Amino acid sequence: MTAATAATYTAALPTCNPKRNKAMTASRWRNPVLILVCASAVLILSFGVRTSFGIFLAPVTTDLGLGRTSFAFAIAIQSLLWGVSQPFAGAIADRYGSGRVVAVCALMYVLGLVLMSSASTGTDLVLSNGVLIGLGLSGTGFPVILSVVGRSVSESRRSLFLGLASAGGSSGQVLMVPLGQLFLDSFGWSTALLCFALLCAVMVPLAAVLSGKNTDGPERLRTQSLTEAVAEASRHGGYWYLTAGFFVCGFHVTFIATHLPAYIIDRGATPALGAVALALIGFGNIIGSLTCGVLGGRYPKKRLLAGLYLARSVVISLFILTPVSDLSIMLFAAGIGMLWLGTVPLTSGLVAQIFGVRYMATLFGFVFFSHQVGSFLGAWLGGYVFDATGSYDIVWWIAIVLGVVAAALHWPIDERPLVRAAPEQA
Repeated sequence: MTAATAATYTAALPTCNPKRNKAMTASRWRNPVLILVCASAVLILSFGVRTSFGIFLAPVTTDLGLGRTSFAFAIAIQSLLWGVSQPFAGAIADRYGSGRVVAVCALMYVLGLVLMSSASTGTDLVLSNGVLIGLGLSGTGFPVILSVVGRSVSESRRSLFLGLASAGGSSGQVLMVPLGQLFLDSFGWSTALLCFALLCAVMVPLAAVLSGKNTDGPERLRTQSLTEAVAEASRHGGYWYLTAGFFVCGFHVTFIATHLPAYIIDRGATPALGAVALALIGFGNIIGSLTCGVLGGRYPKKRLLAGLYLARSVVISLFILTPVSDLSIMLFAAGIGMLWLGTVPLTSGLVAQIFGVRYMATLFGFVFFSHQVGSFLGAWLGGYVFDATGSYDIVWWIAIVLGVVAAALHWPIDERPLVRAAPEQA
């Protein structure tokens, strides 16, 4: 064996090249399907538990002797703090890797559920369900998790994978709301929250698969800094339209998820029907998110978003203008579920399509902040208006008008990817 042949043979041996072995091991952990499965599992737990809080409103406020405004305010603070912290969580994930962010925020989420289980005042609800869970959601919710999914696949498959992950998260609503109702009926609200805390602890080890940083690949230049990326987005009119439109999405989904169970109980339905309605919304959301993910890869995303928001206004109008019955509740839940979070793969997909995936977690984080401001108003305004008037009618009509406005905002967005000039050589 010649010296050259021996050198070639030795270099090919995995055991003789530790760096190469490490890279090969890491690549197995970066399998797009494995990432998709683990990302969906995190979203199932974080989003599923979060959307189940509506079924806790009546038993918690009744047991603690609080008005609905107190519980709704805690949800509103959760939404707002989630939104405020989201760009920072995204920036940390973009700069240092997403795995640490997911793990730390998952621990905060679990701690929030544990403390909420022993709440006795409205302040306790704000600190636990509002502050801790709000911060926990910033690293276990859609922006950070979808950025991991988005960077794992090519542009041609990105919309589909984002839709699959969003649908996976939506299945959490189908699973966790009925499970939460079962826990409530069997153990009471305090123990039910502890059961949720145990389930959410699973998110911590899943964070290992979701580690790493975003890169844009050869089709985009990698020389752009985070500050430059944010400045670039702030000069793009479409980015502001997306941000404003996502405010409406947050208002819609958080108002309905928080207050629909109580609304239908006020109309004479059973608490179990409220849980079934939320679960049906989640089931419809699976279909809607998958459909939007597929269509987003074939048709202009801005037009799909405009149609989706307009359809929401139509569905809500039909619901509040017809007599409330078991059938009308189920039809509304199925209809609004189909339109529920199809906005997520389309909106996040537009951010990645226009600006690239390098700083997707940060840029989508700012858009998501607007979503959470809308969530704050949807949750809080629903409780405030009900306590003040004894009815949710005013908020329903606000939701209808906002849907029409959001549809108009998305139409003029320029979807074309930005082309950046190469830096001049010294």
